[in-house]
Formats: sequence, structure tokens, C-alpha cells
Amino acid sequence: MNLRILYTSATAGEADSLRHIDGIIPVPGGFRIGKCEINTLVTGVGSLSLAWAMKQWVSSNARPDLAINAGIAGSYAGDFKVGDVVMPVSDCFADLGIETEDGYLTLAEAGLSDPDKYPFKGGWINASNRYVEMASSLLRPARAITVNTATGSKESINRLAGKYNPDIETMEGAAFFYICALEELPFLAIRAVSNMVEPRNRDKWDIALALTNLSARLKDLFLMLE
Repeated sequence: MNLRILYTSATAGEADSLRHIDGIIPVPGGFRIGKCEINTLVTGVGSLSLAWAMKQWVSSNARPDLAINAGIAGSYAGDFKVGDVVMPVSDCFADLGIETEDGYLTLAEAGLSDPDKYPFKGGWINASNRYVEMASSLLRPARAITVNTATGSKESINRLAGKYNPDIETMEGAAFFYICALEELPFLAIRAVSNMVEPRNRDKWDIALALTNLSARLKDLFLMLE
């Protein structure tokens, strides 16, 4: 039986990681490799764009067996280098909260939400299903945070690192986790490190390397899922 996959990415460039997989076959609406039938969805950058695009797609199409969110990420962790491909297994909305004179509070800390109301647990959303377990033999797990503004100053880096101790940062991950959990869709996320999270310096980024390595890991994953 074929596995029906919804592959989401923020940009066309990240979606093209599929096109560069050796042996993948273009078909109307997406691709096929082995027993995986892959529909592609370019959502746009940011949580709001992803949430709208995914909700629209899920409401209008047959439910997939698995949803994948893939793309690039910034790394906080010294052992996650540029070019590494990782699997976020926990994520949160890291800048959704309240700013006070004494510092930043999450919505839960401010008493405006329940940190344990599904799909949250302690303020985080976790990826836990058989596909994540299967992929863990191929991809290193990572603790991710999702932000509306890509971090690029020492002050913001220190605040986010101190509060969340993240491995990586994206702009869509937690929204993907949230939608999939509420829609009861099995899901996993894959991110390739394009840059370290540091005072912004695009000269140190290597998006080409990240996307090349993402393609290679995606091929391994799809063949594993057969």
C-alpha cells in the first residue's frame, strides 16, 4: 500500500529539495518515490501563513497518512553545525507572550493560557508517533523554538537561549506541530541548519549546503518509509 505524504515548506526553494532527490518522479501535484506519494504545499514564511495554508489544504483534500514540514533552520547548539539535518521533536511559540519591566512572560506564565491544554505539555508541543520513532535512527532529535522575527541580536539570543535552551530556531515549526496535533495527523519535521543563531551576518550562511543535505536525508527517509 502506498504512503500518502503531505510535504510542506515555507518557500519554493525549500520545496525544491524534493526535486533534487535522485530517483524521484514528478507527478501532478507532487512527486513519487518508492511507495511514497508526495503532495507538496508551499505555505509562505511564518506561522500565520503556514496555519492558513495547511488548514485550507486539509479541508479540501483527502487526509494524508503523514505530514512533513521541511526546510532550513538556525542553530543555537554548537554540536549542530551548518549543513547538519535534524528532526525537531519539541517546539513552542517562543515570542508569543507579554513583555514587562521585569522581563518576558509566556502566555502561560502571565495566566492567559493553560500550559498543559492539548496539544501542549508544559508549554511545548511534542512530536511522538511511529514515524518519528522510525526516523530517529536516521535523524538527530532537536529541541526547537518558533519565532515571528528571526533572531539576529545578542540581546535576543541571550533571552531566548536562557529561557528555552533551544537547539534550533524556525519561523513555522510550532504552527505545523499545532495544526497537525489538532487535526490528528501523524507528523514529523526535518530541518537543515543553514546558519548559526548569532548577530545577523548572511555571509556566514550556507543555504545551498543545507538544502543539498536536506535532499539527501529526505531520500533516505522516504526509502525507509516504504
